[in-house]
Amino acid sequence: MDKKVVNLEPRKNIEMEWRKYAKLGITVIILFALFILLLTSAFIVKEGEHKVIRQFGEVVRIKSDPGLSFKLPFIQSVSTLPKYQMMYDVSQAEINTKDKKRMIIDNYVVWKIDNPRKMISNARTVANAESRMEEFIYSVVRAELGQLNYNEIINDEKSSRGSLNDRVTEKVNELLLKDEYGIIITDVRTKRTDLPQENENSVYTRMISERESKAQEYLSKGDAEKNRITAKTDRKVRETLSKAQADAEVIRSEGEGEAAKIYNVSFSKDKEFYNLFRTLETYKKTIGEDTVIVIPSDSPYARLLMGYTK
Repeated sequence: MDKKVVNLEPRKNIEMEWRKYAKLGITVIILFALFILLLTSAFIVKEGEHKVIRQFGEVVRIKSDPGLSFKLPFIQSVSTLPKYQMMYDVSQAEINTKDKKRMIIDNYVVWKIDNPRKMISNARTVANAESRMEEFIYSVVRAELGQLNYNEIINDEKSSRGSLNDRVTEKVNELLLKDEYGIIITDVRTKRTDLPQENENSVYTRMISERESKAQEYLSKGDAEKNRITAKTDRKVRETLSKAQADAEVIRSEGEGEAAKIYNVSFSKDKEFYNLFRTLETYKKTIGEDTVIVIPSDSPYARLLMGYTK
């Protein structure tokens, strides 16, 4: 019986090739798994955000510094909280003033997360934090405006709204700090104060009346100032004219005195010429177109009129 010789060398080569590829495949799978683990465990912290790492729902750590960080894959999860300042529009609310007037107040608030761990522990979410913040703001604003009269709020000249914003900001921060919500308010501002529809007309009428009263006050002050300036000017004019007239009288009297001296000196040199001159001067005053003079014909005055010189 013939014996067959079987060559096992090819089978050994196949087994060696298979083992080599199997090892390569396992290596690839391990590397791929490690890559997946790396991807699921790495995360990046950006500027302006907090990264919250939770394990089974509990916060284990918080990363706030920018850069690459890692967590336990599949066991730990990462959520993001904003680090920058945010603005929240507070819902409109109706309040009563000190004098029992109703008005609608509309505010907005600028805030940020100061302590992420406390915020998550007590407020859980940003929406819940904003809700609690809104409740505090409404409570404080209602209490503060309840101490002011209606006119003090709507009248710009008497308004206390500037200091009101600062007081509201301070008191709301005190409440948030007391309850450890981990958030801080930068500023609370009043966007507008409206009136219930039924009150608008009466308030507008009152505002118009106040403005008209103020305008009348300004007009009265203007008239009083005008009268004061006019009286002062008239008095100054009278004083100036009186002084000028007094000075003129002094100058006139001095001139007349000087003229009299000159006349006396001149006429004393020739008395006959002086008599003639005086006579001629009287003609200017006594003789006109309709002048009628009755005098004796032999009087010196008549002789002169008729041209007799002797």
